[in-house]
Amino acid sequence: MHELQVTERILDIVLRHAQTNGANRIISIQLKIGELSDLENEWVQKYFDHLSKDTIAKNAKLKIERIPVVMKCDDCEHSFEINIKEIKDIQCPECAHKQCTLISGREYYIKDMEVI
Repeated sequence: MHELQVTERILDIVLRHAQTNGANRIISIQLKIGELSDLENEWVQKYFDHLSKDTIAKNAKLKIERIPVVMKCDDCEHSFEINIKEIKDIQCPECAHKQCTLISGREYYIKDMEVI
C-alpha cells in the first residue's frame, strides 16, 4: 500500500504543475526511484492508472529509472556503488573501512513530464 500514497502525491504534483503551465494533457512522467526504495514499478503504474482516470493525466506512461545505491567511505571519502544484495557486508573497496554513509539509493522524485 506504500505505492498508493506515493502515487497519490506524484499525481497531485504533476497535476498542479500541468495546471500552472496551461497543459491540456500529460503524456508521460519520468520518475527516478532509488534501488533501496520498496516501491514496485508495476504497482506505481497500476495505482497511477487508477487514480488518474478522470484527470488530464489519464493514460500517461510512467517512465521509471532506478538510481543505484552509492555509499561514501567515512574514512577515505571514496564513493562507490554497491549491489543491494551485498548491503550487509559493506566495506570500502579502496581502504576496506566498514563505516560508510549512504549517498543515494533511497530517494524518489519526478524528473520530468511530457505534456501537450
